Amino acid sequence: MTRATAVNRSWRDWVRENGLLLACLGFFAVFFAGMVVSGAATYNQEQLEHGSPEQLSVLQYLTTGNFIEATFENWESEFLQMGMYVVLTALLYQKGSSESKPLKKPAPQDADPREAAKRSSPWPVRHGGWPLAVYEHSLVIAFFALFFASWALHALGGVSAFNEEQLQHGQSAISMWRYVTTAQFWFESMQNWQSEFIAVAAIIGLSIFLRQRGSAESKPVADPHRETSA
Repeated sequence: MTRATAVNRSWRDWVRENGLLLACLGFFAVFFAGMVVSGAATYNQEQLEHGSPEQLSVLQYLTTGNFIEATFENWESEFLQMGMYVVLTALLYQKGSSESKPLKKPAPQDADPREAAKRSSPWPVRHGGWPLAVYEHSLVIAFFALFFASWALHALGGVSAFNEEQLQHGQSAISMWRYVTTAQFWFESMQNWQSEFIAVAAIIGLSIFLRQRGSAESKPVADPHRETSA
């Protein structure tokens, strides 16, 4: 085997081993770019309708409250969804769903890492103590840290966009703290939050009765509806 062949095979193996993450990041990049370009065009059109001749470039648009609000308003709801989903699937069960831990047998996720540590385990598991105490909840911590950061940026971008509109109508600007008490801010948040939880409820419920051969999110096609497999 030549060196070039070995490199190509290694590259193909790496892509195959990381295909799910790479595909999602690829879709994100495409849709994010589309959002930025279309968002800039929409923003400039609205400026013209308000009598402002100034047109922003795509890069300039990235600094506007309009862009920051639109981006993090959505990210906020996604991170809330995933953080809550991790917590709920640790505590609750759903008979027959591929998204639930087994009802009548121990789940591997519940095993005490202190009793299962081995040489190949992550460093916090091998070290024990407070690093392990943090690490065994690190997924939830990360998602909620991302949620609160996105929530703050949503508020920051939202008050900037809100104040820009206020000034265009000859009204006074308000502070960010005042903005987060407005109905508009909570409407923006909750219209996204509710959609995330109905989507999660759909996959929990539909995976009881429906199947997708080859997917890790589905039970084996031949499994009975009432069987809870994880």
